[in-house]
Amino acid sequence: MLSPLEKLARDLDWNLLRTFVVIADAGSITRAAEVLGLQQPSVSTALKRLEAHLDRKLIDRKPGHFQLTEAGRLLYDEAVDINGAILRIGTAIRKVQEEVQGHVNIAIASHVVCPLLNEALRDFHARHPAATLSIEVSASRDAIEKLLSRRVSFAICLVKDRNPRLEYRRLFREFFGLFCGPSHPLFGRQGLATTELAGQASVSFVTDQMNDALRPVTLMRAMAGLEDRVVGSSANLEEVRRMIVAGLGIGPLPLHVVREDVARGQLWRLPPYDDPPAIDVHVVWNARARMNRAETSLLTGLLEKIDQTPESDRIYF
Repeated sequence: MLSPLEKLARDLDWNLLRTFVVIADAGSITRAAEVLGLQQPSVSTALKRLEAHLDRKLIDRKPGHFQLTEAGRLLYDEAVDINGAILRIGTAIRKVQEEVQGHVNIAIASHVVCPLLNEALRDFHARHPAATLSIEVSASRDAIEKLLSRRVSFAICLVKDRNPRLEYRRLFREFFGLFCGPSHPLFGRQGLATTELAGQASVSFVTDQMNDALRPVTLMRAMAGLEDRVVGSSANLEEVRRMIVAGLGIGPLPLHVVREDVARGQLWRLPPYDDPPAIDVHVVWNARARMNRAETSLLTGLLEKIDQTPESDRIYF
């Protein structure tokens, strides 16, 4: 058995409360009808229905006089809050129902092998299956240029000099070694000294220069006495690897990326074996750029994973 108050809550038409708020704000039935786009008799009927439901007179009306009763003033305050709550519910439900359908374009260095990034992409797709993604493999300097010109959502790349217009977060640290392919005369030789590499031809990345992001790798090549002339270069790790396997020369590659190639006998690790150069890979974004919901979701998810993962677990040997 419902109580009188429960019965009132069940039977009350909330549209009547909205109409009452408009009447009170307008100060007359006529002006309220204009605001609501209704005929004056319809608005008068709505007010009478509400007063009947509540069994209270809400507005004192007579020619030249319009004033809320005490009950009317109390109801007005409550009805304004109720109307606002209904509007907030509608907004919240609409946000839940709208699928994220934006596009994310990432500029990425070719040698980025990172389980954490893979997890972020997987989770993003699971949350927003209607969103789309494209990944452009670029030299790190080109990735930054694309980001500055707002041609990409964010970048994952090496960083030499930090631009004050951009934000940076280290994704992981990797270590480089020198390798040769099966046809190279040093392939398979144990106990080599670094000096035995002197004068050999080399291949490398386009950023392997003293004034660029792979400077530590350039120093490693120099200390090994490799030829200054790089016979082959590419921004793409797979192409650098191809040239090394093909025997064009000795070249640097990330240790964790080519571990399986070494195990299969396609690459051979050369000295120096101690203190390999460390290279940091960063997530870089433009905080001033206006991102769509998909871009914001993926970037936020990736940064959260970085924050939640200890730094020691983001160092790859």
